[in-house]
Amino acid sequence: MGRIMAVDYGERRIGIALSDPLKITAQPYDVIEVISEKKAANRIAEIVKEKEVEEVIIGLPLSSTGGDTKIGEKVKVFAELVKRRVNVPVKLVDERMTTRGAVRVLDEFGVKREKRKKIIDKLAATYLLEGYLESLR
Repeated sequence: MGRIMAVDYGERRIGIALSDPLKITAQPYDVIEVISEKKAANRIAEIVKEKEVEEVIIGLPLSSTGGDTKIGEKVKVFAELVKRRVNVPVKLVDERMTTRGAVRVLDEFGVKREKRKKIIDKLAATYLLEGYLESLR
Protein backbone atom coordinates (compact mmCIF):
# COMPACT_ATOMS: atom_id res chain seq x y z
CA MET A 1 0.00 0.00 0.00
CA GLY A 2 1.36 3.35 -1.02
CA ARG A 3 0.95 6.81 0.34
CA ILE A 4 -0.60 9.94 -1.10
CA MET A 5 1.52 13.09 -1.19
CA ALA A 6 0.06 16.59 -1.08
CA VAL A 7 2.03 19.53 -2.44
CA ASP A 8 1.29 23.13 -1.44
CA TYR A 9 3.12 25.11 -4.13
CA GLY A 10 4.72 28.45 -3.39
CA GLU A 11 7.29 30.44 -5.32
CA ARG A 12 9.66 30.44 -2.33
CA ARG A 13 8.62 27.36 -0.38
CA ILE A 14 6.70 24.19 -1.17
CA GLY A 15 4.91 22.36 1.62
CA ILE A 16 4.74 18.57 1.57
CA ALA A 17 2.38 16.29 3.49
CA LEU A 18 2.06 12.52 3.34
CA SER A 19 -0.70 10.12 4.18
CA ASP A 20 -0.12 6.97 6.16
CA PRO A 21 0.05 3.78 4.03
CA LEU A 22 -3.63 3.04 4.75
CA LYS A 23 -4.58 6.53 3.53
CA ILE A 24 -6.43 7.41 6.71
CA THR A 25 -4.39 10.25 8.17
CA ALA A 26 -2.33 13.15 6.83
CA GLN A 27 0.91 14.30 8.42
CA PRO A 28 3.11 17.30 7.66
CA TYR A 29 6.34 16.06 6.10
CA ASP A 30 8.70 18.72 4.76
CA VAL A 31 9.17 22.18 3.31
CA ILE A 32 11.22 22.47 0.14
CA GLU A 33 13.03 25.78 -0.29
CA VAL A 34 12.67 26.68 -3.96
CA ILE A 35 16.09 27.31 -5.50
CA SER A 36 14.72 26.36 -8.90
CA GLU A 37 11.49 24.70 -9.90
CA LYS A 38 13.39 21.86 -11.57
CA LYS A 39 15.28 21.12 -8.34
CA ALA A 40 12.04 21.28 -6.36
CA ALA A 41 10.36 18.86 -8.80
CA ASN A 42 13.39 16.55 -8.52
CA ARG A 43 13.11 16.59 -4.73
CA ILE A 44 9.42 15.70 -4.95
CA ALA A 45 10.34 12.79 -7.23
CA GLU A 46 12.90 11.61 -4.65
CA ILE A 47 10.27 11.68 -1.89
CA VAL A 48 7.81 9.79 -4.11
CA LYS A 49 10.37 7.02 -4.49
CA GLU A 50 11.63 7.03 -0.87
CA LYS A 51 8.18 7.02 0.71
CA GLU A 52 6.47 4.73 -1.82
CA VAL A 53 3.98 7.38 -2.88
CA GLU A 54 1.35 6.15 -5.32
CA GLU A 55 -0.40 9.45 -6.02
CA VAL A 56 0.57 13.13 -5.86
CA ILE A 57 -1.97 15.90 -5.43
CA ILE A 58 -0.97 19.50 -6.00
CA GLY A 59 -3.05 22.35 -4.64
CA LEU A 60 -4.45 24.58 -7.37
CA PRO A 61 -5.29 28.07 -6.15
CA LEU A 62 -8.51 29.20 -7.78
CA SER A 63 -10.27 32.54 -7.49
CA SER A 64 -13.21 32.84 -5.12
CA THR A 65 -15.49 32.18 -8.08
CA GLY A 66 -13.56 29.06 -9.12
CA GLY A 67 -11.68 30.66 -12.02
CA ASP A 68 -7.99 30.59 -12.89
CA THR A 69 -5.43 32.81 -11.16
CA LYS A 70 -1.91 33.93 -12.11
CA ILE A 71 -0.35 31.68 -9.48
CA GLY A 72 -2.65 28.88 -10.64
CA GLU A 73 -1.03 29.04 -14.08
CA LYS A 74 2.40 28.66 -12.43
CA VAL A 75 1.11 25.69 -10.45
CA LYS A 76 -0.02 24.01 -13.68
CA VAL A 77 3.45 24.45 -15.20
CA PHE A 78 5.05 23.08 -12.03
CA ALA A 79 2.66 20.10 -12.04
CA GLU A 80 3.86 19.26 -15.55
CA LEU A 81 7.47 19.29 -14.31
CA VAL A 82 6.52 16.87 -11.54
CA LYS A 83 4.54 14.62 -13.93
CA ARG A 84 7.63 14.19 -16.10
CA ARG A 85 9.65 13.01 -13.09
CA VAL A 86 7.32 10.51 -11.43
CA ASN A 87 5.56 7.35 -12.53
CA VAL A 88 2.43 7.93 -10.47
CA PRO A 89 -0.71 9.97 -11.13
CA VAL A 90 -0.40 13.71 -10.44
CA LYS A 91 -3.68 15.56 -9.86
CA LEU A 92 -4.51 19.22 -9.38
CA VAL A 93 -6.92 19.78 -6.47
CA ASP A 94 -8.76 22.96 -5.44
CA GLU A 95 -6.82 24.41 -2.53
CA ARG A 96 -9.00 27.35 -1.62
CA MET A 97 -9.10 27.82 2.14
CA THR A 98 -6.14 25.54 2.99
CA THR A 99 -3.74 28.37 3.89
CA ARG A 100 -6.50 30.20 5.76
CA GLY A 101 -7.18 27.05 7.77
CA ALA A 102 -3.48 26.70 8.58
CA VAL A 103 -3.25 30.34 9.66
CA ARG A 104 -6.31 29.91 11.88
CA VAL A 105 -4.72 26.93 13.65
CA LEU A 106 -1.44 28.78 14.15
CA ASP A 107 -3.36 31.74 15.57
CA GLU A 108 -5.25 29.48 17.96
CA PHE A 109 -2.00 27.97 19.23
CA GLY A 110 -0.32 31.36 19.52
CA VAL A 111 2.51 30.57 17.09
CA LYS A 112 4.54 33.73 16.55
CA ARG A 113 4.90 35.10 13.05
CA GLU A 114 8.66 34.43 12.94
CA LYS A 115 8.11 30.70 13.43
CA ARG A 116 5.19 30.43 11.00
CA LYS A 117 7.37 30.41 7.88
CA LYS A 118 8.83 27.07 8.89
CA ILE A 119 5.50 25.32 9.32
CA ILE A 120 2.71 27.08 7.45
CA ASP A 121 3.49 25.51 4.08
CA LYS A 122 3.54 21.92 5.29
CA LEU A 123 0.49 22.59 7.47
CA ALA A 124 -1.38 23.92 4.42
CA ALA A 125 -0.34 20.76 2.51
CA THR A 126 -1.68 18.70 5.41
CA TYR A 127 -5.06 20.49 5.23
CA LEU A 128 -5.14 19.85 1.48
CA LEU A 129 -4.40 16.16 2.00
CA GLU A 130 -6.95 15.78 4.81
CA GLY A 131 -9.67 17.17 2.55
CA TYR A 132 -8.63 14.88 -0.27
CA LEU A 133 -8.55 11.79 1.94
CA GLU A 134 -12.01 12.70 3.26
CA SER A 135 -13.32 12.95 -0.31
CA LEU A 136 -12.09 9.41 -1.00
CA ARG A 137 -14.18 7.94 1.83
